[in-house]
Amino acid sequence: MILNTRERVLAPEIMDDFSMEGERLQRALDKIAKINRKLGGNRITLKGVATLMRQLPPEKTVTIMDIGCGNGDMLRALADEGRQRGWKLHLVGVDANRFTVHHAAALSVDYPEISYDCIDVTHDSFAEMEYDIVLLTLTLHHFTDATILALMQHFCRCATVGIVVNDLHRSSIAYRLFQLLCYVLGLEEMTRYDGLTSIMRGFKKPELIELCRQLNIRNYSLRWRWAFRYQWVISNL
Repeated sequence: MILNTRERVLAPEIMDDFSMEGERLQRALDKIAKINRKLGGNRITLKGVATLMRQLPPEKTVTIMDIGCGNGDMLRALADEGRQRGWKLHLVGVDANRFTVHHAAALSVDYPEISYDCIDVTHDSFAEMEYDIVLLTLTLHHFTDATILALMQHFCRCATVGIVVNDLHRSSIAYRLFQLLCYVLGLEEMTRYDGLTSIMRGFKKPELIELCRQLNIRNYSLRWRWAFRYQWVISNL
């Protein structure tokens, strides 16, 4: 069967249900985090953050907000990196699912620099939050094009230092490789379905370049990274 990847597919993912809870969701969150780690996804975000941190004085305390934080794995990796590099960080994980936030907090008890909030970033309450760097690791593709434009406009105004986006390259090769990974690892139905749907909701490079044009972003880098990811780093300085 030939896949048509010309346009983003906006079919909902199972985990887009913010009321979902329980062991099934917990297993899926932990499995996604493990796969992301094994495939080098965390490193893409960490390197993007390092690019922005180099523009700042070493004594500055930097507030970094992770949108759609999942089980908090990305923030814990960032906290470890910050400790090694001597960065002064205040890390905030944001997710619209309360069960997910509680699970992330339970896994992060040894990281006093991390806190979590249950907030839907599309609601007005989010507008009052303050941060220097905003992270979107496998998060942006969950939104429609119109919502992405509105969110990115907000982040460009409010993130004092910059934005790091780490998201999926929409590709038939990526889709088939993930199908193979599902078979080899015996992934559960929800993880398999959401993973494949995520790929079809991902991006192609011209779409992200066009988004930069619409947002009037000048100071950015956009690079393809393994495994079928785009690293998009925007500096607001």
